[in-house]
Amino acid sequence: MNDYVAWLEANDQYLGTALADLRERLERAAQRHDTAAAPPAPAAALMESAPTVSASAAPKPSWLARMLKAPRAAAPTQAGDVAAADRPAAQPIIAAVPDADTSVTAAAATSASANGEDANHTPALSVLAGRLGLSRFERDVLLLCIGMELDTRFPALCAQAQHDPSRPYPTFALAFAILDAPSWDALSPERPLRYWRLLDIHQPGAQPLIGAALSADERVVNFVKGMNYLDDRLTPLLTALPPANLPPSQQAIADQMLDGLRHVPVGQPLPVVQLLGSDSVSKQAIAQTIAAAFGAQAYRLSADLLPAAVAEQETLSRLWQRESQLLPLALYLDAAEVERGDATAALVRRFLARAGGLTFVDAREPWTGAATQALSVDVAKPSAFEQRTLWQRLLGDAAGTQPQQLAGHFDFNLGRIEQIAHSALAAVEDAPAALPATLWQAALAHIRPALDQLAQRIEPKAGWDDLKLPDSEKNLLRQIADQVAQRSTVYDDWGFRQRMNRGLSISALFTGESGTGKTMAAEVLARELGLSLYRIDLSAVVSKYIGETEKNLRKLFDAAEDGGAILFFDEADALFGKRSEVKDSHDRYANIEVNYLLQRLESFRGLAILATNMKGALDSAFLRRLRFVINFPFPGTAERHAIWASVFPAQASVGALDLERLARFALTGGSIQGVALNAAFMAAKAGVEIGMPLLLDAVRGEYRKLDKPVNEADFRWLESAGGRP
Repeated sequence: MNDYVAWLEANDQYLGTALADLRERLERAAQRHDTAAAPPAPAAALMESAPTVSASAAPKPSWLARMLKAPRAAAPTQAGDVAAADRPAAQPIIAAVPDADTSVTAAAATSASANGEDANHTPALSVLAGRLGLSRFERDVLLLCIGMELDTRFPALCAQAQHDPSRPYPTFALAFAILDAPSWDALSPERPLRYWRLLDIHQPGAQPLIGAALSADERVVNFVKGMNYLDDRLTPLLTALPPANLPPSQQAIADQMLDGLRHVPVGQPLPVVQLLGSDSVSKQAIAQTIAAAFGAQAYRLSADLLPAAVAEQETLSRLWQRESQLLPLALYLDAAEVERGDATAALVRRFLARAGGLTFVDAREPWTGAATQALSVDVAKPSAFEQRTLWQRLLGDAAGTQPQQLAGHFDFNLGRIEQIAHSALAAVEDAPAALPATLWQAALAHIRPALDQLAQRIEPKAGWDDLKLPDSEKNLLRQIADQVAQRSTVYDDWGFRQRMNRGLSISALFTGESGTGKTMAAEVLARELGLSLYRIDLSAVVSKYIGETEKNLRKLFDAAEDGGAILFFDEADALFGKRSEVKDSHDRYANIEVNYLLQRLESFRGLAILATNMKGALDSAFLRRLRFVINFPFPGTAERHAIWASVFPAQASVGALDLERLARFALTGGSIQGVALNAAFMAAKAGVEIGMPLLLDAVRGEYRKLDKPVNEADFRWLESAGGRP
């Protein structure tokens, strides 16, 4: 027989003896015709001996008189009043609890001792009373109500003891009549029976509290029977955090928080641990590690699930406080998406102030005023070196340079790395040579869901040969590609990351007229680097409501922080415009948005490209922080000739073209692409080749669209004259 089975047997015997004593008390009360008389307690049922006066020698006072003469119970027990009550390392249910003596329950203890039971098998009821601070009388009241659930004889006995067939249930009046050391304090909402919601009080209408029907809470009944589980009213709201294996950088954070928590004086409430940053997965791992060090299990509660009604939130906080006394628990309140001005923010602050126990908060910024004490720490994802080490360990020697490349381009937490590595290895089990490409595509696939909701993904199709730019601009573009590709070597292997707190981002400004190749250049870089390209939709980002633009940008940058993506801000002057003189609140908030953009752009670890045809409209602070500025000039005759020569696909049916004549038209690459497409549709409709007449008609239409002067002589094409107008 193991310890738990032996304890369960001892606990059952304890309850059987205690309930038998209560039945005797109820039977004696039922036999009396005068409720003012109280029977002498059985010798084995009293821990503190009653006065040695027989019932016949001196009548006992009524329960009300005894209650009024009894000494007042101890001060109300609130959460945190009991020594070390807020400590997360809650005792198991079979642990010994001091001061287990009581009147009715002492009978069980005495009987168990007489029967040779192990004194170390402390009953669950005594454990409950010790942790929640019940007095002896309160413990017996609770046991009286628990008897209704465990013994079918109790309803009839309660009705007989109260001389009222319509009252087959316990009441405070009945408890005062049959139990020893009654105290009016037990009825107080600040005393444990009501504060911890151990009893359900059924008080319809104007019925006095003293005569209201009482029943024991189901969770409490099961605890006393030896079943210790999370309250089923909390189960739908909570999610257990999985065990974690932290990398050294995050383990150092956990150790720092543990040191701060262990130095809190005994009896003082533990401070709230505020975990700041955008990576909730890493924060949850740190929280569970700290909780495990105290022998507790952390549970996640989303701030969105906090009830808005004050009474409902109070019930939730009381239930959680009670559970943290009965189980080794820690609370992880996920408020990462809660903004300071949201209605949910007030609910979070109130709940944190009342939760008690070991509590963690997932937040982006400190919740000032949320609790009397708080420990705050910034949590980042594992370092690039730690990520590379894990990639190498999971992939083995066959990975080659993949660990370095993956750690350089992606910023994943450990769980994401393990997931990608295991799935990729399983996918290429029969074709190991495909591992690099499979890993890369799997990593890209993991960043797409978040970014696809915030930006437009562009499939990069253009290559270096498609760019018709001067050599100087092409060389700058190649420098951008080289810096992105070699980030891991320079920042990590060569130690620049440790020497620099800022300026690790790679950002570029593409400036020039519309159609000069800015978007195509972004496609070329994305294709060269094997990264996803996302065009930022300004209509989805910019908002007329104060603070909304900043919130949208935060979501965008947070989603892109995992790496593997190039952010392309087209028409960037709409977002990155100059800060203005503050004349009203709108100017002030607009400047705050620009300041926020400056900070996020500088800390963004990926490649951000800003495109504009109004360079002068950009704030000078942006220009100083940009690593590259590339001017896309209006294409000259030679560039236009090259563009016309390569604008048609090989499959297209194209006739003889006069490229020199076409190159004389002052059009950008984007306009030339549009002209070629329009001419192709006209040719398809007419069932002919794409020839000069159709192209000249399309060029004429493009000139009119751009409000350029049209000289009809320039657009004539005479086949008989060899194409001359």
